[in-house]
Amino acid sequence: MNTAQPIRNKEDLERIKNYYRTVRPNKRNYLLIIIGLNTALRVSDIIRLKWQDVYDFQADSCREHITLVEGKTGKPSIIFLNKSVKPVIEDYRQSLQAHGGVRAEAYLFGSYGRGDTHISRVQAFRIIRQAAEACGIEGVISCHSLRKTFGYHAWKQGVQPVMLMNIYNHSSFQITKRYLGIEQDDRDKIFQDIEI
Repeated sequence: MNTAQPIRNKEDLERIKNYYRTVRPNKRNYLLIIIGLNTALRVSDIIRLKWQDVYDFQADSCREHITLVEGKTGKPSIIFLNKSVKPVIEDYRQSLQAHGGVRAEAYLFGSYGRGDTHISRVQAFRIIRQAAEACGIEGVISCHSLRKTFGYHAWKQGVQPVMLMNIYNHSSFQITKRYLGIEQDDRDKIFQDIEI
């Protein structure tokens, strides 16, 4: 199967979350993974985020929500920034302040050495793929894996299927189950539990 997979194993998830924090420190890349895991946004929407989308410069604090129009669907979306995301945004902002500051209109995931551009989807893929490989996470792990991981763990924690369908703009729970790889998990569980 060449389709991007969610990161199901919690130990793998912790390792990839912390790779750019502790193993190979890079605050931008760490934030990319944390935002990807906690917002269910597509990488094409994540890399286009600007500082003003996540940080209120007048109030000098992180915003409560990201408000954007999704690139693929053209639909408006409001994403709550949870307690896992805000401190990472603030830490990254403070590190940039020490090196010249942050402009509201600058890209959150600016490209090093390329002026006022954001990283490419290919670069985002490399960042995530490098962390997955270094952490020994098997399977097809890509940018889309972060989006799928959010939904997979939300479902495992009891989030109602209709809410996941809404978050992903799917027309049925069957689509959402297939998207998150839940259908195969359900099948595997049956074979695991039946001993004849």
